[in-house]
Amino acid sequence: MNLTSLSPRAGSRRKRTRIGLGEGSGHGQTATRGQKGQRSRSGDGKMSGFEGGQTPLLRRVPKYGFSNAPFTKRYQVVSLADIERVFKNQKEVTLESLKMHGLISSKLPVKVLSGKTSVKNPYKISVHAFSASSRAQIEKVGGAAVVIGG
Repeated sequence: MNLTSLSPRAGSRRKRTRIGLGEGSGHGQTATRGQKGQRSRSGDGKMSGFEGGQTPLLRRVPKYGFSNAPFTKRYQVVSLADIERVFKNQKEVTLESLKMHGLISSKLPVKVLSGKTSVKNPYKISVHAFSASSRAQIEKVGGAAVVIGG
């Protein structure tokens, strides 16, 4: 056996139906498009979003109003479990140290969230925001949650 003798199994490949190639093909004349009507013509384009005469969704949905989305405050999230894992021997956690250890990357403000685990070491954490539960956990073990501006 060599590569030149390989062929697909019988019945696994099927020839493409060739439409509109004369009467002998079995799909000539109208080329399976029926007689007359919009779908039988070349370039039978209906507009994208056309819903058969029903008012299209794009026209039913109102185009005005107010969205608060552009004004939402977006944060990079760091969990207390990650801080506990990475900063075992250090007591002070700053933005620079978080970036150095790869816990944050972009220029977005940083928020510390508490996970399912609790903090065992007292850290002084300086970031832009804290969740209420993470602040309570940090202060319960004697640490400090410092909010920085920016």
